[in-house]
Amino acid sequence: MERIQKIRKEEKVYHDYCYENYRLFESGTWLHKPVKTVMDILPAFEDYESVNVLDLGSGVGRNSIPIAGWLRESGKTGQVVCVDLLDSAIEKLTRYSKEFDVTNIIHPIKSSIESFVIPESSYDLIVAVSSIEHVESEAALGTVLKNMAKGTKSGGITCIIINSEIQEIDMGTGEQLEVNVEVNISTQNMQRILQKEFSGWTETKSLVKLLKYKITRDHREVLMKTNAITYVVKKQG
Repeated sequence: MERIQKIRKEEKVYHDYCYENYRLFESGTWLHKPVKTVMDILPAFEDYESVNVLDLGSGVGRNSIPIAGWLRESGKTGQVVCVDLLDSAIEKLTRYSKEFDVTNIIHPIKSSIESFVIPESSYDLIVAVSSIEHVESEAALGTVLKNMAKGTKSGGITCIIINSEIQEIDMGTGEQLEVNVEVNISTQNMQRILQKEFSGWTETKSLVKLLKYKITRDHREVLMKTNAITYVVKKQG
């Protein structure tokens, strides 16, 4: 438990800094635009009158705000439930919701992902981008995935982008650092877990991409390397 608290403290410092210093959709930052895979899913709901969406680990609304904008512009009813553990994320999400005129669609909830209760068959689309690897254990990850599967409506879609085989390297010394992610397992194991929990669903996208980017930890420049898994699946109708 001490390890989890340490990791979450580090993640809080990093994200609080980003949310305070980088504006949503600011060019040159990781917040500059929504994830293309997420936005590419939305036309699948073109014929729906109402679309309910769950964004687990929503942050300040990188994906939620554009999804809500699409719902508004499409004349659809529904809401985007946004779950995040950080006060800074919920505060900024609420502010951006007003700025982008989607306050009636965005529903922020402060909670850890593993504590959030997903009602059965409640959402047409569930999104989790670089978030569910931050649950407290591999067992908790399995439970969250089960709940995501149960919470998706028939014919609905679950979109997961999750990191695996993460490395953090001090860019000054080349030293391998302790990885500040709660669940860090092999790509093969992560794929196996995903396929098990969504067995019987239709895979519409499944790929692995090596990503490298710079972050700051304790005033040190750190290179983070990860095999990012994109996994989009549709529940049988």
